[in-house]
Parts: sequence; structure tokens; C-alpha cells
Amino acid sequence: MMQSGLSAVFVLLLGLSFCLTIPIPLEDSHEFTEKDLQFAERYLRTHYDLHPNPAGIMRKSGNTVAAKLREMQAFFGLQVTGKLDEETYELMQKPRCGVPDVGEYNFFPRKLKWSKMNLTYRIMNYTSDLRRNEVERAFKKAFKVWSDVTPLNFTRIRSGVADIMISFGTKEHGDFYPFDGPSGLLAHAFPPGPDYGGDAHFDDDEVWSDDSKGYNLFLVAAHEFGHSLGLEHSRDPGALMFPIYTYTGKTGFVLPDDDVQGIQELYGAGDKDPNPKHPKTPDKCDVELSLDAITELRGEMLVFKDRFFWRLHPQMVEAELVLLKSFWPELPNKIDAAYENPIKDLVFMFKGKKVWALNGYDIVEDFPKKIYEMGFPKEMKRIDAAVHVKDTAKTLFFTGNKYWSYDEEAEVMEEGYPRLIEEEFPGIGDKVDAVYERNGYLYFFNGPLQFEYSIWSQRIVRVLHTNSLFWC
Repeated sequence: MMQSGLSAVFVLLLGLSFCLTIPIPLEDSHEFTEKDLQFAERYLRTHYDLHPNPAGIMRKSGNTVAAKLREMQAFFGLQVTGKLDEETYELMQKPRCGVPDVGEYNFFPRKLKWSKMNLTYRIMNYTSDLRRNEVERAFKKAFKVWSDVTPLNFTRIRSGVADIMISFGTKEHGDFYPFDGPSGLLAHAFPPGPDYGGDAHFDDDEVWSDDSKGYNLFLVAAHEFGHSLGLEHSRDPGALMFPIYTYTGKTGFVLPDDDVQGIQELYGAGDKDPNPKHPKTPDKCDVELSLDAITELRGEMLVFKDRFFWRLHPQMVEAELVLLKSFWPELPNKIDAAYENPIKDLVFMFKGKKVWALNGYDIVEDFPKKIYEMGFPKEMKRIDAAVHVKDTAKTLFFTGNKYWSYDEEAEVMEEGYPRLIEEEFPGIGDKVDAVYERNGYLYFFNGPLQFEYSIWSQRIVRVLHTNSLFWC
């Protein structure tokens, strides 16, 4: 869970251009330009309190580039090497909040919060990207995210000094923590307190929107107001207070459980929560873990659960958990089934009566399509699981207690289907949550269990826990 406390931007001494002053340890196989290395150093200075002492010699307090790289890699759940690699650099380039992820704030009280429950806010100016009423609506909705789960109340005032002053600005905008132009730093906010305390600033070099174009003002504002109330960044990739921006959809936003725990630790629970069920981030080692779908994608395995998927790569020690929307904003927040056709280099994803085709990480034109176009009956509501069997070039689709076989080459459903799952694959139960094929074996997932089924001998070889997929 996130720690509540100081979320200030007091270490953002940065937007200044400077020469590379500190050597950055690199992964041997990666080549970076001088500009890349300057960007990486600036990132670590901005978000991880990297700084040399006045003599230019690194202090002995663990404040070395390698130590800061390790800190960043651990925060984001990357492989911790202390070296700059492609994955770490890619993450540095993602748009994010300007508040640091860590800092040395020992001279501040550990938990900064407002001492009152009735807070005021004032909108000082507007962006030209949206109509005034759209900006006002986005901010009002963003405050409601927090008042829904606490006793806090927010009132807008139109003159005078409010607890939370909101403004749009570019580059150096009056607080000595300059913005950096389009993308990069989107906004920042100060923790509760006098003067700048609680204030939220938005970079007007961004394109602000009320949908998926540019950056969604409501989502960024809801995150920044979390800082205005005293929350720090969360390490949970599903949390609103995770520092990287991800568009999560236009409607139906529900504050994730991690954020609820954090804000209620500061202010207590309210009595008017319209969504008592707050989404939790799945734990890969949960003994009761069940899955939604599994597919390969160019040698990598993607394992889907709720609005997330884990990336399992042969070269990666740890499975990386990411939000589905962070890769495919156009896809629904949860999918039913997925499979890869390696010959066509396509991955197909299913939700309800729709199917999407992906080439790499790009959605293929003319998709989504309806599943009945593949030969399924029009009344069929969804696919539960799908797997492509390489040796036969056939794809098996599971729904309810039945399954179909699809000829990928001819692009037609085979005759004689559907058949009963229990008749063809006895012992795996009468439903399939997810399935994948590897080395002549099918791995069927049914709730917290997975069944290793030999295609050659047509029998179950082993029964395993679902979480054993992640070496738990």
C-alpha cells in the first residue's frame, strides 16, 4: 500500500540543461547516446533525489547513480540491476506526474494532512484545450473521487485564497519547479500546508481532453489531488497514485482499493461511498488465483486477470504486472479469451461478442469484428478460452461446457462441433477459464487449478495450482 506523507516537489531543481556530470552504469548490450544519458540523469535527479555534493564527488549515503537506478527499478518492479537498460529507459520516457517517487524529507512530519474536513478550491485559470465548463466538471469529478470514500468536503470559491489553488502554466510558472514542454511531466501538486501547500499545477503545453486524446484532465487531476491531500506515490501499478499516466476509460472510474486504504489512513472512512467494492490488484501468488486468458506474443507470455496482465518473458526473472489499458487504450478493461496465430503473426483477443486482432502491439484495422463472423452461432454471448495448436494449425475455442475447432488456414469452423469438453478432455472439469499450449501439452486452467494434458497420449499428466505458473 502507498505511504501517506510528503509528496512535494522540493527536489525538482531541474528543467535546466546540463552536461552529464556523473557516469551512468550501462547494460553491456545497450547503446545510448549522450542525449539519452543526460535524460536518464535528469530523470533520476527529478524523481529519485540524485545529486552530487558540491565538489562533484558522490556522497557515501547510497546516493550513487547505480543506487538510484536500483531504487527506481525496485519501485517499478523491474529487474534490479543498478544499470541503465532498455526497459528502464523506456519507462523513464513515459508521461508521468512531476512529484518525486522518493525523497529525503526527514525535516517534515511523516504524515502531512489537512486538520479540517471542509476544504476549498479555486480554479485560477483555464486551458484552451477544453471549454471552461468541461474543466470545471473534470476538477469537480476528481475531488468527488476522494470525498466519496472519506468525510472530506470540497467547495469551490471564485475569489480569495483557497486551500487548494489550481492553475495551468508552462515551463517556469512561478514555483521554481518548471515544466518540460509536451509529455514528460504532466502536472504536480504540493502536500497539505500553508502557502503553496495543497496547490496543483497542470502543464499547459500538454493537450488536455475529457477522453483518450492527449491527456485526460479528470484522471491527472484525481491523481494530483491525492498529493494535495497528503498521499505519496504508490508502487501498485493498479493504483491511481501510481506515478505513470495511463488512460483507464471515459466512464465508470472506481477508486482502486490501494488508494482507498491510503486516504482512509489519513482521514478515515466516509458514509456515502457509492462503490463499496473497490478493485484490488491481483496477487500472482494468491492460492485462490484464477485467470481470464493466456496467450503468447512473439515469444512472450501474456497472462490476463481483471484489468491487468502479467508479462512473462524468457529473459525476465520476475513477471511484470501492467494495466491492459496502458498498452491498448482501445480494448475493454477485461478480456475473456486470447490466442496467438504465429503463422499470421496475429494475436486475437475476445470480449463478449467482439474480437480484436493485434499485430505486435498494434490493433489491426477493421477490428473489432463480431465473433459470429468466424462461424459461431449468433446467439453465443462470449468465448471463455482459446488456444492455437501449432502442430494441427487448428484453434480450439471453449465456451460453457462445449468447445469448437477452427481451421485457421481455411478460416472456417470445422464440422461436427461443438463437442462436450468432458468427452474430449476428461478430468479437467466442464469449463475452461484459460488455456495455452507448449511442447505438445495443453495447460487448462479451471479456478485455482491447472491441468497439464498430453496431446500425444490424450490424458492428464499433472494437476498443479494456477499460481505455479509464476513459480509460487
